[in-house]
Amino acid sequence: MEDALVLARTSSSVTVIHRRDSFRASKVLADRVLSHPKISVVWNSVVEEFVGSAEQLTHVVVKNSADGSSSNIPCVAGFVAIGHIPNTDFVGQLVGRDSQGYITLAEPHSTKTSVPGLFACGDAADKVYRQAITSAGSGAMAALDAERWISEHKSK
Repeated sequence: MEDALVLARTSSSVTVIHRRDSFRASKVLADRVLSHPKISVVWNSVVEEFVGSAEQLTHVVVKNSADGSSSNIPCVAGFVAIGHIPNTDFVGQLVGRDSQGYITLAEPHSTKTSVPGLFACGDAADKVYRQAITSAGSGAMAALDAERWISEHKSK
């Protein structure tokens, strides 16, 4: 809901494609989205495909989960925000994760994990800001941490 409201500030229109028939967000946020003149909602639907060329997105193919029908929604940009469950299954049991699935960091204000040489950043480790510019910033932090670790361990 927050993402849709932010996007509506600078976009001519925003279409929220939602997989259920109601929002689980707070009532205040849901009401703001539903009453916003620039935001429309497509219920009981999922995005099947983003379509366009290398230069421009043209539309998304949306499938209605209630009747199985597909439709095209014209667009020039897309933003994917699917809940707050981080996609961290790829680390398996290698590093610790909290009850929500976020990778736990070994030190505060760092991207270090419990595994030497493995760093986590962005919405894999940041449950407060998740997406937003902090992902880019923490990605740069992880790159610097990794470069420092490689420099310190390359002769070992």
